[in-house]
Amino acid sequence: MSKKIVIVAGGPRDLWPDISNFLSTDTIWFGVDRGAHFLLDEEIVPEWAIGDFDSLAESELKRVEEKVSNINYAKPEKDETDTQLALSIAMRDYPELPIYLIGATGGRLDHFLSNLWLVLEPRYQQIASRLTLMDAQNTITYYLPGDHCISKEADKFYLAYVCLTPVSELTLVDAKYTLTKQEIPYPVSLASNEFVGEKSHFSFTSGLVAVIQSKDK
Repeated sequence: MSKKIVIVAGGPRDLWPDISNFLSTDTIWFGVDRGAHFLLDEEIVPEWAIGDFDSLAESELKRVEEKVSNINYAKPEKDETDTQLALSIAMRDYPELPIYLIGATGGRLDHFLSNLWLVLEPRYQQIASRLTLMDAQNTITYYLPGDHCISKEADKFYLAYVCLTPVSELTLVDAKYTLTKQEIPYPVSLASNEFVGEKSHFSFTSGLVAVIQSKDK
């Protein structure tokens, strides 16, 4: 199993995906704010704890400080979110590894949108192909212009192509609803598509696309 980074933000624990596939020595864990506390509850000691920790009680923060070797303390008043700080450290220390972000899509909508739009920032576009957001119902992956093939997750039913920017010549192949060199002039979610097999191909020549595989509760 290849090495990977899992960044756990402070979103509701009951919205996490199944983390059993990450429970190996090849996973490097980052706890963001309350996410560090959640990881300790799972008997996982993160490599890093990052944040202003304003969501933790004094006893909870003390527990994190006693267990975690590397802690990045941030001021509550800052220009970057705690998750952005975690991503920056991951990019610096592990420039080639895939990054999975969980605990980042539930709870506060402002936090979710901040995390969904991370790859629109030029500094994070270099990791777009390495970044995956996951929760109990959704997997979100990001794509820059080119030809792409995605594999169906066994437990997911729906497929959405989310144009985060204007997109040129969007082509969707081997999906229930197809497109051929469609111009998308503004951000839009092409929702409720479906796989017709185990893989689906798509391509575009400019813009940035998020692909969401999802399921109902």
